[in-house]
Amino acid sequence: MNVVLDTNVLLVAVSERSPFHWIITQLENGAYNLCVTTDILVEYSEILQRHMGLDVADLALKAILQLPNLVFVEKYFFWQLIPQDPDDNKFVDCAIAASAKYIVSEDRHIKALPNDKFFTVEVLGIAAFKTILAQ
Repeated sequence: MNVVLDTNVLLVAVSERSPFHWIITQLENGAYNLCVTTDILVEYSEILQRHMGLDVADLALKAILQLPNLVFVEKYFFWQLIPQDPDDNKFVDCAIAASAKYIVSEDRHIKALPNDKFFTVEVLGIAAFKTILAQ
């Protein structure tokens, strides 16, 4: 199953001491495919570096790039479905381009995306994602 992780989810899951580290463990165990674009990887690096330091950011990005279940996506269209926070559009665009099943996010702008015939990617919070993976 193809999944896009918002940076806020990755940030809280990186530390082995985090109650959300299961997100990384499940990724490493191949429970889902992580879909990314270049701009998502750049944001992951910037935010991890800002909150956890350069060393942690480098280690995390190197680990992500070595995953066999990493799906690198090229976007050819910018949907602009989140006018309230245009920076969040990178996650939606990636999900559409990758035919991802889910975007996992705690961001209110992403969570407000409509579920309709056109936009078929489901937006889940962390708790709902845990439930899906447990099935």
